[in-house]
Amino acid sequence: MECMSLLGFSACAPDAEFRDSLPFPAFDINRETIPPLLRRRSSQAMQMAFSAAAAACEQAQRSPATLPAIFASVAGEIKTTDQICTELVKADGLMSPSAFHNSVQNTAAGYWSIVQQCTQPACALAAGDDTFAMALLEAWCQLSVYGGELLLVCYDETWPGYLAPGYGHPAFACALLLGAGAMTGGSLQMGRPELGSVGFPDTWAGLAARMPILAAIPLLSVVEAPVPPKLVALSPAALGWQITIRADQ
Repeated sequence: MECMSLLGFSACAPDAEFRDSLPFPAFDINRETIPPLLRRRSSQAMQMAFSAAAAACEQAQRSPATLPAIFASVAGEIKTTDQICTELVKADGLMSPSAFHNSVQNTAAGYWSIVQQCTQPACALAAGDDTFAMALLEAWCQLSVYGGELLLVCYDETWPGYLAPGYGHPAFACALLLGAGAMTGGSLQMGRPELGSVGFPDTWAGLAARMPILAAIPLLSVVEAPVPPKLVALSPAALGWQITIRADQ
């Protein structure tokens, strides 16, 4: 496979001030993307993931039921997990079965498959500061082997402040609908993610250092602007991950 095509994308950011500062379109959580019975116990993470995923599918005019999916998050359901740990140290040690059920890394991926009645494969991954880069690499590997199209969703909710003071905010999610090879209707063509030393934009380096999922910003910044072939950083690390992009021909 020579490249993968970007067929649609979306971004969700609940904080209005942060959302307005982004160099690409973003929107608030759309709770209508989650069925009412599930909505009341859904986390911020799942609400953002669903909002971004649904919007990307709509933009690309693809049915979610037909797409394999990759859900990537640094901290997953960190608020729910923190609540469980807080309850476990109490004298009675009672834990909500519902909270436990919704604390796993693949919560969003599993519920997305159920809600969309999608029987295609779905996976969930986390890779610390390199989560966004590894999500793109996983997408490349799957498309190289199986071809077709897939949905990539990267997200992280706000982390409880005392767990990592100064880190884990602002909350953000993005979704990319990707296809194998050069495809009609694509806005960008992307190469295979690789290690390199291309510089991460100073404007966003501080944010990405404290909320690693925001390493997606440089790539999303060029989605709607025609660009010659160039390298885009996927990590603020000095020797980090990068990807070659070019406008669809």
